[in-house]
Amino acid sequence: MSQARAALHSAPHVGLHRHDRRRPKAYPAAAARHALSAGVSTGGGHCNPSGRVARRKASPTRCYATAVDEARQAPRVAVLGIGTANPANCVPQNEYADWYFRVTKSDHLAKLKAKMKRICYNSGIKKRYFHHTTDTFRDHPEIVDRALPSLDARQAILAPAVPEIAATAAAKAIAAWGRPARDVTHLVLATYSGAHMPGADLRLASLLGLRRSTQRTMFYLGGCAAGSAALRVARDVAENNPGARVLAVCAELSLVLFRAPRVADPGTLVMQALFGDGASAVVVGAGAGPEGSGGVECPMFEIMSASQTVIPGSEDAAAGHLGEGGLAFCPSPRMPNLVRQHVEECLLDAVSPLGLGGGWNDLFWAVHPGGTAILDGVEAELALAPGKLAASRRVLSEYGNMSGASMIFVLDELWRRHREEMDGRLGVMLGLGPGISVETMVLRSMSGTEKK
Repeated sequence: MSQARAALHSAPHVGLHRHDRRRPKAYPAAAARHALSAGVSTGGGHCNPSGRVARRKASPTRCYATAVDEARQAPRVAVLGIGTANPANCVPQNEYADWYFRVTKSDHLAKLKAKMKRICYNSGIKKRYFHHTTDTFRDHPEIVDRALPSLDARQAILAPAVPEIAATAAAKAIAAWGRPARDVTHLVLATYSGAHMPGADLRLASLLGLRRSTQRTMFYLGGCAAGSAALRVARDVAENNPGARVLAVCAELSLVLFRAPRVADPGTLVMQALFGDGASAVVVGAGAGPEGSGGVECPMFEIMSASQTVIPGSEDAAAGHLGEGGLAFCPSPRMPNLVRQHVEECLLDAVSPLGLGGGWNDLFWAVHPGGTAILDGVEAELALAPGKLAASRRVLSEYGNMSGASMIFVLDELWRRHREEMDGRLGVMLGLGPGISVETMVLRSMSGTEKK
């Protein structure tokens, strides 16, 4: 039996419909077959707002056989190395409000400052890292003055900083991969921090010593879903280019988001209390590497499927505008509830083509740590056992929300702390971002000793 077939035969059942909580989580095979036969395409689209997944005309047996055959015949795409990086400036969360109001010269706004201290206290965050420092605002006072244009100043600071922190994370991923940087055939870079031509991807390739023929793809303003989207694209490239080795990087520096407090705009406090800076990178590949390449590869996670969908009616729930004052972004208070209402149907849309259905607690979970309200909502809606989102909560606590970079931090956290207990098990990687876009990957944890 092939490894893909074995994985599917041994796969746990995942997920009851949220309107049927009375049924046991391990429900009969007939129900699992129904979930499969009702599955929809994993391509981009919308979750069914009715909460039901549209039926396919094909029989359950045919759908299951097709899923197994496709998994068996497709190249085995795997994560081969992970790396992360943060700037040096670390600010404890319990000191952030005092620092923020001091550097923005806003200590006279006592009520707003007290409110921000409460937000920081309830954020679930212990500390965050930033590229910007007190000196940044001393040298560029226009950044903290809402009446002055500051985009050019922000861009000038971020232009060299983004590829530099991206290179630090990427170098760690390449080292973990165990092969030279010249064996990278494709580069995918995502960031919301600045936009230039040529992009930060060209400078990153130079810093890493990649071949001039390395094929580059640049993503801008993907928000919190950017890391997951970059990994999805990397998987598609690897699957369709035998021997390719794809370096996917997400680098996020929140200076572009920094705004001084204002009484008429209390939502700014949430953003300033939540976001931090970081970069993360993965090397992805399928099959044998490029001809003449050296080193031994040890897969960490097999990427069994990757899909994207959009929660209907949510276009304004996580939106931003890049203007002269930087990136103005403030998620709607509706976002946690929208995610909770639709997360299970989106997951079923994504996993049913693999023949999966049943109890979510049989899987390991990597959920984007967008905030405690998001994590609490996902945990409650899927009836996850305590500790299932421990990796996501730890990343939120130790780094804050690093936007798209956070997702790979969670994957790294799972690998470093739980690899032995996860070995051979299936899991879900769930990214959430503007749209509200939902990025779902089904992963199989590998021992890291299965040589390619």
